[in-house]
Amino acid sequence: MHRKPFLDLLNSYQTSLEDEKMMHQHTIDFVSSTPDCFLREHPHGHITASVWIVNPSYTKILMTLHSKIGIWLQPGGHCDGDTDVYASAVRELEEETGLSDYMVLNSIFDIDVHEIAPYKNEPAHLHFDTRFLAIADDSQDIIISEESKDLKWFSLDEALANNHRRSISRMIDKTRLLSNK
Repeated sequence: MHRKPFLDLLNSYQTSLEDEKMMHQHTIDFVSSTPDCFLREHPHGHITASVWIVNPSYTKILMTLHSKIGIWLQPGGHCDGDTDVYASAVRELEEETGLSDYMVLNSIFDIDVHEIAPYKNEPAHLHFDTRFLAIADDSQDIIISEESKDLKWFSLDEALANNHRRSISRMIDKTRLLSNK
């Protein structure tokens, strides 16, 4: 699998946050050493792609209530062999939200590495998640997909109240910084 474009994208990303720096380096190391890193069949883990969707004023976030784990998250999913992580993120945005009018920035917004608990026949493994920022009007229609129990726009404070994991709070902090520019 052709990993160089993704490695170039990863190498162009800069973060000042210590926890994210470690996950960023872990992702680079994993992609560099794992030719099949884009396949979900890899036993250690795999690359996933997601989108942090904000409204144009950066005051609301579109989140999905994940059907398997029952947690409010940003839309995203597996690359399933697609080495174009940006394209995978855009595909997930469309599949999981039904949005038709949006802009996805083609630079990385956030990187997170997290463990996925065993589920049915799948062992515990890591998701090396690359997140992109998308901007969409919060007045357009959204469609709940089969992968979700619900889909909703939240204020930044509501989003944090519904999921206070470090990963989410980090992206909310980044969103607050963007809204002050």
